[in-house]
Amino acid sequence: MRKLALSKEVLMAVEKPARYIGNEVNSVVKDLEQVDVRFGICFPDVYEIGMSHLGVQIIYDMLNQLSGMWCERVYSPWVDLDKIMRKRKIPLFALESQDPIKNFDFIGFTVQYEMCATNILQVLDLGQIPLRSKDRGEEDPIVIGGGPSIYNPEPMADFFDLIYLGEGEEVLPELVKAYQAAKKQGLSKKVFLERAAQMEGIYVPSFYDVSYEDDGTIQEFRRNNPTASPIIKKQVVRELEKASYPVKPVVPFIQVTQDRVVLEIQRGCIRGCRFCQGGMVYRPCRGRDVEGLKEIATQMLKNTGYQEISLSSLSSSDYLDLEELVNYLIQECKKRRVNISLPSLRIDSFSLEVMNKVQDVKKSSLTFAPEAGSQRLRDVINKGLTEEMILSGAGLAFESGWTKVKLYFMLGLPGETDEDIQAIPRLCEEIAKRYYEIPKEERTGKCQINISTSFFIPKPFTPFQWVAMKQPEEYIRRAYVLRDELMNQLNRKSMKFNWHEADVTIIEGALARGDRRLSAVIERAYQLGCLYDSWSDWFNYQLWLQAFEETGIDLNFYTTRERDSQEVLPWDFIDIGVSKDFLMKEWEQAVAEEVTPNCRQKCSGCGANQVGGGVCLES
Repeated sequence: MRKLALSKEVLMAVEKPARYIGNEVNSVVKDLEQVDVRFGICFPDVYEIGMSHLGVQIIYDMLNQLSGMWCERVYSPWVDLDKIMRKRKIPLFALESQDPIKNFDFIGFTVQYEMCATNILQVLDLGQIPLRSKDRGEEDPIVIGGGPSIYNPEPMADFFDLIYLGEGEEVLPELVKAYQAAKKQGLSKKVFLERAAQMEGIYVPSFYDVSYEDDGTIQEFRRNNPTASPIIKKQVVRELEKASYPVKPVVPFIQVTQDRVVLEIQRGCIRGCRFCQGGMVYRPCRGRDVEGLKEIATQMLKNTGYQEISLSSLSSSDYLDLEELVNYLIQECKKRRVNISLPSLRIDSFSLEVMNKVQDVKKSSLTFAPEAGSQRLRDVINKGLTEEMILSGAGLAFESGWTKVKLYFMLGLPGETDEDIQAIPRLCEEIAKRYYEIPKEERTGKCQINISTSFFIPKPFTPFQWVAMKQPEEYIRRAYVLRDELMNQLNRKSMKFNWHEADVTIIEGALARGDRRLSAVIERAYQLGCLYDSWSDWFNYQLWLQAFEETGIDLNFYTTRERDSQEVLPWDFIDIGVSKDFLMKEWEQAVAEEVTPNCRQKCSGCGANQVGGGVCLES
């Protein structure tokens, strides 16, 4: 019988014991005598968040199909268990075996957002693994990072032995097989890292040195090991239908954030929104074969017992076979009494026919993201939406019986004026008017428009990567401008408004575009008590400011400073397929308030076609 890492006494003392016991449906348990390499795949957040992430399920399923390999799951303990583990010196463990992760060969982190940085250190610390790669010995696991927020790896570079840039299905199996061979040969960790550094997409931070100019900008990024490559190229899965996909995903015992089957229908996006990092780093856009998706969906529903299936992509409306897939799923879901969720739909291309069909299965609120209230600013960010499209889409939704609409906007976008901000409530007022144009006897409830705003953060590998952020006070002022204008609207009682925290935005912005010197800030913030920084209840801005001050690093250097076009950026040694020249051209288009056509309308020469596959090669 499997022995739990935590005693009954400890499990009874924490909020949700089921976070830590493992043994869920479809979890993989192997005979250790048949295992050569142990890999802990970690989502550095609480169990409910990590279990909702498709990428972890994909890596977990893929690695466990390899001979001699056992991949287990690791999550951040919640604050109640964190305290107990520190007091009793209980080492952090993996769910499947309940074994301490310090005994594993690999600990792999998926870095989905910058504000999980201190949770990465928590996992290493509780796992009794040295925080910095330079302090680890031969007996310590190899710590590897991957995911969208590691495309600028430098702020967390000192904590990782190696970093994988790209989609995990492409090179990760080759990497662990290389380690498997090196382990059998008794080779040192350094020799393995030198072999890994020669693989496409693998970055070993310790094999590079960074020098700085007097003004603090980067002078040079230099290799100190001949095996290291001067340029690290992002790895892309060219044929998604041939890639591994988990038809038996692990089913949690407790309700998690995304408690449903997730079906990835395509990867990448054709739209080219200038603020969106995902839209650039996941190019080219690649759709999965619809027949394969039908089979995967059927198997997943059969193997999990879930009551909802969600179609996943950056822009579901742009999947070419969406109607055929939805028609199939509606029939399957009716048999099984399963609901269908269609997130990431664009209001300008939302099909009334699809809406009505899905409504027969489940009726819920609709979510749209205009991002900006004025047409001028939507052109600046290349959103590709006109007010006519927005109002037409909302009108169709209301006529089809929906009464609740969620609208997402950003404040602090490049070139934004108070007039642009005031245009947000005015647009929402026009949307509300569309609802009240429906005869009263035909309405199905009260109109509710939820307006959510986040503050703009310039991200690496976007056309806005050079621009300055605002001070927290300025972000808040802009939110008040919106709120005050909202009070002037006739249908204000139908609208609710909330905004993201400005101080979190500032720290996230610093980590997004930071260099290697920020590793010291992250470590000091963690030592001061920062943890679960993506959770508003736990984020402590003052402790982060203290960490910057104590390490002698200027926060404004990374946030409110505009970058020169000739400046060496911390991520310039990474090739994501989209060229820097293209990003600069897009920035110039933004300044000129000019729209770039989407990839299906016209190829704009971003460079992604060089990596193979995708709609950019279909013309």
